Amino acid sequence: MQTNVIINGTQRRLELDPRTTLLDALRHHLGLSGSKKGCDHGQCGACTVMVNGRRINACLTLACMHDGDEVTTIEGIGQPGNLSALQEAFVSEDGFQCGYCTPGQICSATAMLEEIRNEWPSHVTDDLVGGAELTNEEISERMSGNLCRCSAYPNIVEAIRKAAGKGA
Repeated sequence: MQTNVIINGTQRRLELDPRTTLLDALRHHLGLSGSKKGCDHGQCGACTVMVNGRRINACLTLACMHDGDEVTTIEGIGQPGNLSALQEAFVSEDGFQCGYCTPGQICSATAMLEEIRNEWPSHVTDDLVGGAELTNEEISERMSGNLCRCSAYPNIVEAIRKAAGKGA
């Protein structure tokens, strides 16, 4: 099945089995190995990418469902020597240990900060009409779909908070 997607700003035409997940298309057909296959059940968040600016678990969606969509992976957020503010904050705050979950954490946090800027409430947001404060509880709730087996959570939260202060 032919699927046309914009991956990290580049138009790509894919010929895939319609059962191919977006994650497998990215990793095995396009060679973008930044997004990880952790659980293959949408429970860990290691495969998180952004589609049209919203975060999704790439292991739970078929590539053919995203014909015409814009997909941003960790490779599209920043590169060595040109890191995003969030990536720089992850480095400076030690927001990673083994690094396996880091691409998904960064993609999720990038989209999460945009949700906050757009004043989207979460389950723990006190005021549903005003913007959410970037409290530990708010960050933890919004990042709850991304697991870190190394337990770098306090540093991840600090990295997000630091990047938010820079307008990441």
